[in-house]
Amino acid sequence: MTESNQSAHQSDPANRARLRWRARRGLLENDIILTRFLDAHETELTDDEVDALTRLLDLSDNALMDLVLARKEPEGEIDLPHVHALLQRLRLA
Repeated sequence: MTESNQSAHQSDPANRARLRWRARRGLLENDIILTRFLDAHETELTDDEVDALTRLLDLSDNALMDLVLARKEPEGEIDLPHVHALLQRLRLA
């Protein structure tokens, strides 16, 4: 990935560290899934994917787990195409 293609998130180590810190969850299952996902994909996340992950991290642990395990689908403010796309990637992680 060239510098011109990197998002603001990718070019700022503080933003990356902040996102990784927010991914630490009280529910161990969420913590494991998000940590593994970030370990594998953090350096390639686009701005839309970072936005989607940020929106998901704003949810409670139980609501997030329901989405990751496909027990529920995004509703309301998070019912966005890029959130659905990121959830698909998380479900495969």
